Amino acid sequence: MLKFDGKNIFLACGGTDCRKQINGLLNLVSSNFTLSPYDAAVFVFCNKSHDRLKILEFDGSGFWLYMKRLEQGHFKWPEVTDGSETMELTHEELSYLLGSPMLEQKLKGKPLGRPALY
Repeated sequence: MLKFDGKNIFLACGGTDCRKQINGLLNLVSSNFTLSPYDAAVFVFCNKSHDRLKILEFDGSGFWLYMKRLEQGHFKWPEVTDGSETMELTHEELSYLLGSPMLEQKLKGKPLGRPALY
């Protein structure tokens, strides 16, 4: 599991075009979050089908872009409500959110075997 100790975690509600790379996501952070992407913060994005996730982090010298593509299941992602496109999460909430596909599979009794590598 990724650790983002001492950093604020901000999430983009709803779907984001996950074809965007670092520069495109930086523009979203500046416009939607109205925050500086250079702050000690982590920005989390998910696509519309909720099976791909990207995390943008500035480490002081450059940007990291983490990506996860699910082979089964979906992230339990918050939708845009009451005009709120962003929300702040705790580290525990991010862990629950990132672990939601596995939790869903356990609850539905699906096998947790690894997908075959290509």
